Amino acid sequence: MAEYRFYGWEQADAPAVTEEYPGIRTPKDLYDALCGVWCKDTCAPRMQKEWSEQNKTLGQCSVTAFLAQDIFGGKVYGIPREGGNFHCYNVAGGRVFDLTSEQFGDEKLDYGKNPEQFREVHFAKEEKRMRYEHLRQKLKSFCG
Repeated sequence: MAEYRFYGWEQADAPAVTEEYPGIRTPKDLYDALCGVWCKDTCAPRMQKEWSEQNKTLGQCSVTAFLAQDIFGGKVYGIPREGGNFHCYNVAGGRVFDLTSEQFGDEKLDYGKNPEQFREVHFAKEEKRMRYEHLRQKLKSFCG
């Protein structure tokens, strides 16, 4: 059994609502696949210098959360961060999970009462939409 460290992993059993990604049935399956897919190119530009194989989730939150929403439905929420940014996570099937929480190490994030995030707002930034598309295509290739 794999060891998971992302927030909500214990109950990350929301079922996929699409068959577009073969083998991805739960958020744990998606996390497993993304560990082989996340890369510096899918990381937020302002964080790319710090991105490493040891911290693959760094700068991946919004593109990952919206991809997870495509697969599991539900909503994306954002924890307010410095500089007016938000750290995105998912709520689907009554389950809260954050596939990129490991980037914060031991910092405790507050997953209660955060504002919903919308892809139209996030993807108004062309670079973010392109990173999402790149991650999406890499995942499709990974899934065969």
